[in-house]
Amino acid sequence: MNGYHKGIVTTGCFIILSLSVFAQQKLLSIKEALTLAESSQPQMKAYDQQSQAASYNVKIARNSIMPELTAGYQAGYATYNNITGMSYPGLILPISGPPSSGNVYDPVAGTALTAIVKWNPLTFGQRQAAIEKAAMQFKLAGSSYNDVLFRQQYLVISTYLDAVYLQKLLQSYQANIDRTRAGLEQSLVLAQQGLRPGIDTTQFQSVLAQTQTDLLTAQRQYHAQIEELLRLTALTCTPDNIVLSDSTLIGLQPAGVTATDTVITHPIFQYYQAKRDVSEAALKEVQRSWRPKLDLWANAYARGSGVAADGSVHSQDGWSLTRKNYGAGIQLSFPVLQFSQVNLQKKQYRSLLKADEAQLDQVKLNLQTQKETAQFNYNQSLQITKQSLIQLQAAHYAFDGLKLSYESGLIDFTRLIQGQYELLKAETGEAGAFIQVWRSLLELAVANGNLHIFTEKLK
Repeated sequence: MNGYHKGIVTTGCFIILSLSVFAQQKLLSIKEALTLAESSQPQMKAYDQQSQAASYNVKIARNSIMPELTAGYQAGYATYNNITGMSYPGLILPISGPPSSGNVYDPVAGTALTAIVKWNPLTFGQRQAAIEKAAMQFKLAGSSYNDVLFRQQYLVISTYLDAVYLQKLLQSYQANIDRTRAGLEQSLVLAQQGLRPGIDTTQFQSVLAQTQTDLLTAQRQYHAQIEELLRLTALTCTPDNIVLSDSTLIGLQPAGVTATDTVITHPIFQYYQAKRDVSEAALKEVQRSWRPKLDLWANAYARGSGVAADGSVHSQDGWSLTRKNYGAGIQLSFPVLQFSQVNLQKKQYRSLLKADEAQLDQVKLNLQTQKETAQFNYNQSLQITKQSLIQLQAAHYAFDGLKLSYESGLIDFTRLIQGQYELLKAETGEAGAFIQVWRSLLELAVANGNLHIFTEKLK
C-alpha cells in the first residue's frame, strides 16, 4: 500500500513538471511573428515615430498664417551722443532723433518696453507651396515606413521557412541515425552468426558517427535561425522555448494562387512615387520663391532716456518709461536681383524631378519583370514537388528491398549504405521541394507587393 501511494505521488510530480515545461514553451505561428515584427520591433517603432514627426511639418506650414507677436523689455547704459541711446536690434524699431551737437562720451541710462506684431496674410502662393511640400514629405515618410515594414515582414517569413526546413532536416537526420543504429545491431548479429564480415560493423560505426555529426550541424543551424527569428520579432525567450506551429507547411501545397495586383500598389513603387512627388513640390516652391512678399506690421513701445529735450542729462529719467510710441505699416518687397539664382534653382530641381521620374519608370519595369519571373518559378516549384514525392516513395521501396537483400547476404555493405544515403537524400529533397514551393509563393507575394497572397494560404 505504501508503495502504491508513493507511485501516485511520483506520477503526480511528473505531470506537474511536464505541465511546467510546456507552459514555458512559446507557440509561434507565421502570422503572429508578422504582428510582432510590426508592433514590437524597435526599428519599426523608430520609423513610425519618424513618420509621425513628418506629419507635424504640415501643421507647422499651415500655422505660418498666424501673426507673430513679440514682447520685450530692454535696459541699457550707453553714450550720450544719440538722444535715443543704444538698443539691441530685433525688437525695437529704429526711429530718427536729434544727435548731440558734439561727441559726448559720458554714459546715459535708457530703457524700452515694446510689443511688435508681424503678419503675412498674403504670400502669393508661397505658403501653399510650402504646405504641399510638407504634405508630400509626410507621404514619403509613410511610404518609407510601409516599405521597411514590408521588407521586415518578408525577412520574418523567409527566416521562419528556413527554420521549418531545418526542423524537418533534424527529423530526417534523426531517422537516418535510427536506421544506421538498426543496421549496426543487425551487422553485429550477422557477424556473430558468420554471415557477415566484422568489417561491416566498423563501417556502420563510422557511418553512425557521421550521421550524428550531421545532426549536430543541423541543430546548430536551426538554433541560429531561431535566434534570428527572435531578433526580428523582438521576443525575449530562448530558442529552446520556441515551438514552430506552422511546421506542417512541409507536406502541404498552396493551391489556387491568383496574383492580380498592379505595380502601383507595391510599397517600393509607392515609395519612389512619393519621392517623385516631393521633388515636384520642391520645384513648385522654388518657382514661387521669386514672388512679392507682403508684410503687415504694428509696433507699440515706451522708452526712457537720461537726455532731456534741451540736451541736459537727467540720469534718473533714463530708468522710467516717459515716452510712448506706436505705429503700423505695410511693406511689399520683391527680390529683383534674385532672378538668376532662382532660375538656376528651377533648372536644378527640374533635373532632380526628371531623375525621380526615370527612376520610377525603372522600378515599374523591374517589378513587372519580377512578377513574371516569380509566377514562372512558382509553377515550376509545384512540378518539382510532385517529382520529389515520387522519388521519396521509390527510395523507401528501394531501401526496404536492399535491407532485406543485405540480411540475406545478397548485397554488401556499400550497396546498402548507398541506398540509405539515397533515402536520406530523397527525404531532404522532399522537404526542400515543399519549402521551395512556399518560398516561390512568398516571392510571388513580394513581387505583387501583397503578403496576403502568402498568408491566406496558411492553415
